[in-house]
Amino acid sequence: MTCPFCHPEAERLVASNEHALALGDGYPIAEGHTLVVPKRHAASLFDLSAEEQAAIWALATEVRNHLQAQLSPDGFNIGLNDGEAAGQTIPHAHIHIIPRRRGDVPDPRGGVRWVIPELAAYWTIQ
Repeated sequence: MTCPFCHPEAERLVASNEHALALGDGYPIAEGHTLVVPKRHAASLFDLSAEEQAAIWALATEVRNHLQAQLSPDGFNIGLNDGEAAGQTIPHAHIHIIPRRRGDVPDPRGGVRWVIPELAAYWTIQ
């Protein structure tokens, strides 16, 4: 299987720096959903050097700021799935930057905690 992040489609490229690319998500869940990926193939963000990680987070910040200016969302979910058990489906590290809007889901509380639904609504657990 060819890695889609090692050889991305040119039209998906949003921004880049020395060590990272920003790509429009192939299956976006919100307008502006963007992935920040290392140029070097590594399954986990934590397999990368400190310099590469810093460049990835710098590009993530740049993308978030651009999306804020362009789309004026009400918030963001920013995160990564590290490993198959955490839901990672492409074994090339990547960070999701997902603009959010009030009302896009009935109750956004808990955000990323919904990966385990029965524990997500901690404010209701007695």
